[in-house]
Amino acid sequence: MSRPLPVKPWAEACERNRAPILEVLRSAFAAATQVLEIGSGTGQHAVFFAAALPHLVWQPSDRPEHLAGIAAWRDDAGLPNLRAPLALDVDAAHWPVTEYDAVFSANTLHIMSWMSVENFFRGVERVLLPGGVLAVYGPFSYGGRHTAESNARFDAFLRARDPLSGVRDFDEVCALAQRHGLAPVDDHALPANNRVLTWRRMGG
Repeated sequence: MSRPLPVKPWAEACERNRAPILEVLRSAFAAATQVLEIGSGTGQHAVFFAAALPHLVWQPSDRPEHLAGIAAWRDDAGLPNLRAPLALDVDAAHWPVTEYDAVFSANTLHIMSWMSVENFFRGVERVLLPGGVLAVYGPFSYGGRHTAESNARFDAFLRARDPLSGVRDFDEVCALAQRHGLAPVDDHALPANNRVLTWRRMGG
C-alpha cells in the first residue's frame, strides 16, 4: 500500500504577490547564482521562483516546524535547482549556511521582534558575499507613518498579538542594514501597499 502524500500548506497571499515579486527578482538577482531564502513559510514562493529563475540554485529555510510543508512542495515540483529546506533560526549564533550571492525574505521582519530583525541583518552580513544582493518583501512605514490605512490596521493587529512585532520603519531598517555592510539599491512599490527593498553587500 502506498503512503499518502504530505499535505502541502497553502497561503492565498503567496499566490497574489508572487508575480510582482518575481519581476523585481528577475532584475535584482540577474547576476546571482545561489540564493538563500529566509523564512520560506509554506514553500510556495520557493517553488515558483526556482521554476521561473532556473539560473539560480534556490535554498529554502525556516524553523523546523515548517520544513515538512516546504519539502512537500519541493518534492512535488521536482526542480533540479531547488534544494531541500534547511532549519534556520535567525536568532541562532551560527547559521547552517555560508557564502550566498543573494538572499531573499518575504513577510518576515514584521513578525519578528526588533532584536530578531537585528539578528537577521547580522546573519545576512555573515553569509552574503561582497557584491551580493539582499531583497526583502513586506509592508514598511516611512518616517513613522504608514503608507495606507490597511497597513495601520495590520500593524495594530500584529502588536496586539505580539507587542514585540509590528510593521517596520524604512529609515530604521535601512540604518540597521548599513551598519551591517549593506548599501541601499532600490525601493520597489508593489500591490497591496507592500514593498521590495534591495541592498548590496559592500566590500570585495
